[in-house]
Amino acid sequence: MALLAFGINHKTAPVNIRERVAFSPERLQDACQELVAFPDVSEVAILSTCNRTELYCCVNDPQAKVIEDWFSNYHHLQLEDIAPYIYKHPENDAVRHLLRVASGLDSLVLGEPQILGQVKTAYRDANSAGTIGAILNKLCQHTFKVAKQVRTDTAIGESAVSVAYAAVSLAKQIFSDFESKTVLLIGAGETIELAARHLKESNIGNIIIANRTVERAQALVDEVGGVAIALEDIPANLPKADIVISSTASPLPILGKGSVERSIKIRKHRPMLMVDIAVPRDIEPEIGGMPDVYLYTVDDLKDIIEEGLRTRREAAEQAEDIIDNQVSAFMGWLRSQNSVSVIQAYRSSVAKIKDEELEKALKALKNGRDPEDTLKRFASALTNKISHSPTAKIRQAGFDGNDELLGNIKELFDLKEIDN
Repeated sequence: MALLAFGINHKTAPVNIRERVAFSPERLQDACQELVAFPDVSEVAILSTCNRTELYCCVNDPQAKVIEDWFSNYHHLQLEDIAPYIYKHPENDAVRHLLRVASGLDSLVLGEPQILGQVKTAYRDANSAGTIGAILNKLCQHTFKVAKQVRTDTAIGESAVSVAYAAVSLAKQIFSDFESKTVLLIGAGETIELAARHLKESNIGNIIIANRTVERAQALVDEVGGVAIALEDIPANLPKADIVISSTASPLPILGKGSVERSIKIRKHRPMLMVDIAVPRDIEPEIGGMPDVYLYTVDDLKDIIEEGLRTRREAAEQAEDIIDNQVSAFMGWLRSQNSVSVIQAYRSSVAKIKDEELEKALKALKNGRDPEDTLKRFASALTNKISHSPTAKIRQAGFDGNDELLGNIKELFDLKEIDN
């Protein structure tokens, strides 16, 4: 059986292709079972996210013909329509690919941590489906360990590389007592959603989400906690906010200088961080000149993001070294599995000889034969029978002049030649 990674991702296929080959979570286990039913497929796990659909398999055919045919048929597509977007990584390349994916090195956002959780979910689904065997189980456990090592030993996940992450990182730098602070998020689009999740993960004290449609704000609140309000309720809630992050599609500013001045007065001049991610801007630029207000725009965050990318690229180089070593370690384990059946056969053969001679010795003892003599006979017979076949092979190798085999036998049994 050969390892194979097969799939498409954001680097090889546009979104209209990726969405056509995605697996719904509720059908994932059935898909695994359907694929492993083929005689040429012994193990399978499927990783399906918005950016990638990948199959990790143990197959007889490393060319993956059965995988290609099943994949296209399952999604009701012609193979030639998706073939240009497909990649296939056999054996050690499959191992390296999965380690890079789980460590965030193959992600749209370098070093993003969510993918490891998605890989773990794919493993759990395949395990529940009964399509994980000894090889993929070992590979997945090895992958989780390596991804953790990459996170621990490098700075791959420590720096801001998205606007939302940069905004939250900036807030954490300014406020050391983050758990006691209140944030006001204005808007409920993708950037605010990401910021809300980062804030929750960072244990922000309180979250207020304001949006033109309160129902949409409430949906986000249901996920991250906090309070949902309408845009017209911002003035009443603004004095509570230590941090304001705004990202709407409004053509006019949401926050004016007057409302911020009133809020600062009510706050008794406690500082307020305001991050305006919107284009056009949501917060009047004049507010940046006010005492006790720290205003940053999306342009101010670019330097933070670029520095974060530089840090992550350097960390990625370290991560690649870790992965190279760990690919070698896993492939060594995989190759060692080829010897298992040989070891089992050898042990079985020796055990059979031992059982036969032991039975003879026990019968001799029951018949009253001298115990010392019986033990000597048992030891001699056991030695002769175990060494008979190897001795015959050694003689034949000497007769044939097969020095390579003789050398291998000496290494195998750790033999030292005896001087005559």
